[in-house]
Amino acid sequence: MTHDGGLRVHVISELGALPPEVFEALTEPRILARWWGPDGFSVPWVEIDLRPGGSYRIAMQPPEGELFHLVGEYIEVDPPLHLSYTFRWEDPDPEDRETVVTLSIHDTDVAESELVVDQGDFATERRRALHEEGWVQGLGKLGEMFAARPTATTAGPQADV
Repeated sequence: MTHDGGLRVHVISELGALPPEVFEALTEPRILARWWGPDGFSVPWVEIDLRPGGSYRIAMQPPEGELFHLVGEYIEVDPPLHLSYTFRWEDPDPEDRETVVTLSIHDTDVAESELVVDQGDFATERRRALHEEGWVQGLGKLGEMFAARPTATTAGPQADV
């Protein structure tokens, strides 16, 4: 998707959780590790210093291949509705460059939120498409995680994501 002359990812995901729960899933290392990344990837560990100017580092393990890391710095941290940060591969591909990710969470219903992901600008369409696929698959896993939680009506107090 092209936006303002640059290659950008723009993904909207409906999630069955309130904005504070979505924000927590985006920023709490043990929760983020459960859903982050494309299908088949695992996240052995996540380090987060959640404050403007703070950094993060995520270890990702593809189904086949070596462990790699993504890193960045938080630009804006405004719980529970907004988060932005830089994103780069620790050992970048020659087609990569640092991008900025902006996550906006909108309260749409009593128990639902809309998460809007905007990331860019990418150096090539191939890298943009790779990130879009990763966001779509990862957010699909996050949606499934929220859907699988017991509800207050069937299991007492809401279970932790």
